[in-house]
Amino acid sequence: MLDATPETETLLEVNNIEVIYNHVILVLKGVSLSVPKGSITALLGGNGAGKTTTLKAISNLLASERGEVTKGAITYRGERVADLNPATLVKKGVIQVMEGRHCFEHLTVEENLMTGAYTRTDGASAIRRDLDMVYDYFPRLRERRRSQAGYTSGGEQQMVAMGRALMSRPEMILLDEPSMGLAPQLVEQIFDIVKAVNEGEGVTFLLAEQNTNVALRFAHYGYILENGRVVMDGAAKALRENPDVKEFYLGMSDKGRKSFRDVRSYRRRKRWLS
Repeated sequence: MLDATPETETLLEVNNIEVIYNHVILVLKGVSLSVPKGSITALLGGNGAGKTTTLKAISNLLASERGEVTKGAITYRGERVADLNPATLVKKGVIQVMEGRHCFEHLTVEENLMTGAYTRTDGASAIRRDLDMVYDYFPRLRERRRSQAGYTSGGEQQMVAMGRALMSRPEMILLDEPSMGLAPQLVEQIFDIVKAVNEGEGVTFLLAEQNTNVALRFAHYGYILENGRVVMDGAAKALRENPDVKEFYLGMSDKGRKSFRDVRSYRRRKRWLS
């Protein structure tokens, strides 16, 4: 799988951000990360670590949940994201695939995919070519294209959500918990497609994922969040081989597989950024 972060320009910079909900609840506490163009970057951690909040801060979707970035800055291609609304970000090439496989249940699979092209102005023939491209990556969707999306399986709905994002011709996809609720075989299939799209179309991915083992096999670089802070980061291969990551996040130690309940300590390196 992929390990080294490509040597290229940085698309996204998150610099020491704090996020507060309802003017009271501090969720992110100085999170910093960068995403190089053409990479797969993984945002890892357990439930409640702050992964989804980080993605929503980037895509400017916090306001709908009474959240706001109160400190720090987020820039995409050097432009501050705080000055852009979500629709403008989509037009600039940044699109989020939300956790939970959100589809328009009453529309067919193909109609769902076509909604992803609503911002495009390059003509029907270009959109048709991209629809064929999506079907090439997701052959199952071609078979189910006339089916009502609400009656498709969880794995198919995840494919619809990802395919709809691709129809917008994105430069970067923020992918939130793609493995949630899926069988292991489907998880591998979804990540294989992420890898193929990354390599074949040059789409940059920032993906939030609890399944650390799978994510680190496909990502170039990873950040581990805990209680709203980045506690460790590094190349995916280095993180996979790190004894603390093996013990605490992969359930492995030098003595073999361990239960999370058996972990007594975690020697973590906190990142305190000013």
